[in-house]
Amino acid sequence: MNFSQRLEALKKEFIHNTVYNNRPILPGNGIFERYEKPVLTAEHIPLNWRYDLNEKTNPYLMERLGVNAVLNPGAIYLNHKYYLVARVEGNDRKSFFAVAESDNGIDGFKFHEKPCVIPVGDDPETNVYDMRLVKHEDGFIYGLFCAERKDPAAKKGDESSAVAQCGIVRTRDLKTWERLDDLKTNAAQQRNVVLHPEFINGKYAFYTRPQDSFIEAGSGGGIGMGFADSMEHAVLEQEFLIDPKLYHTIKESKNGMGPAPIKTDKGWLNIAHGVRNTAAGLRYVLYCFMTALDDPRKVIASPSGYFLAPQGEERIGDVSNVVFSNGAVVNENNEVFIYYASSDTRCHVLTSSIDRLVDYVLNTPSDPLFSSACVKQRIELINRNLEL
Repeated sequence: MNFSQRLEALKKEFIHNTVYNNRPILPGNGIFERYEKPVLTAEHIPLNWRYDLNEKTNPYLMERLGVNAVLNPGAIYLNHKYYLVARVEGNDRKSFFAVAESDNGIDGFKFHEKPCVIPVGDDPETNVYDMRLVKHEDGFIYGLFCAERKDPAAKKGDESSAVAQCGIVRTRDLKTWERLDDLKTNAAQQRNVVLHPEFINGKYAFYTRPQDSFIEAGSGGGIGMGFADSMEHAVLEQEFLIDPKLYHTIKESKNGMGPAPIKTDKGWLNIAHGVRNTAAGLRYVLYCFMTALDDPRKVIASPSGYFLAPQGEERIGDVSNVVFSNGAVVNENNEVFIYYASSDTRCHVLTSSIDRLVDYVLNTPSDPLFSSACVKQRIELINRNLEL
């Protein structure tokens, strides 16, 4: 196969892997619809991001800069289009951000011409990933992401210890990004930081997940909230615990916020991830809870168990048995699109509605925390159904 033939074959393969109608999997669970295909994969990365298309410098048309995975996208709905700021991980393990857009939010996603250029601060990070997008009432779109650097206290020969902090950028058009100072807190590490979309008592509110180390939460008790006077130099003097990790639950090892909370007339709808350890390694699932409109630090409803867990092929990938979400949008019809990654490899979408999600959160029983109480709870449901 010569250069021209190989290029034509690559173009056909690209179309085959990226152009399709994504159908819902029915009947589903009534809470949301899963879809047959992912919305973004490594195969969606444009050919000219991966290949040198010049026959003189690449006569065998080899892939020069491979892409390992596309995952954990932030999401926003603007001007009747659905935008994802995806984490693109190269074969070199470095991640970068890239914007993809779709007209309907479930298929047809195409990347913009080039990846995002994120300005580098005085202390350059080695890696960036998992951006949460929020359109704040101050008029800016903010992107909060994990800025990873090598741990300066690591012992000689330790090339895996890292420090994670929250990097912050802002934009108005998803094209030009202004870098602000990293978030400053009292925690040794910060993962999964999310900005609340509205001011609270005139301050910017952040959902946090303080950790003792890069992987383990340690003494970090769960999802917290802190307040800052500005975004340019955001400092949290104190963090208030709002959703603790709990023994023998889906969030016994650690938990963290997913996308920015969704405002409903009943409260703030939150989607988070919970982690527990198993003999096969860490298992990540999604769960929901609701906080009060007048005080987002106050949890008013928390359904039992997980909202979403990996199924089928979703369980297989670079980091298996994982679902993770940091992007969700609501359109003008109150339809909700929740974007998630499976096993750190590919991106999917769930669709639901505000009404359905509010019903799920408010009317699903909470976890009674003991097996005997769980059996009693289930038998009560069975007895009610037997009376019908």
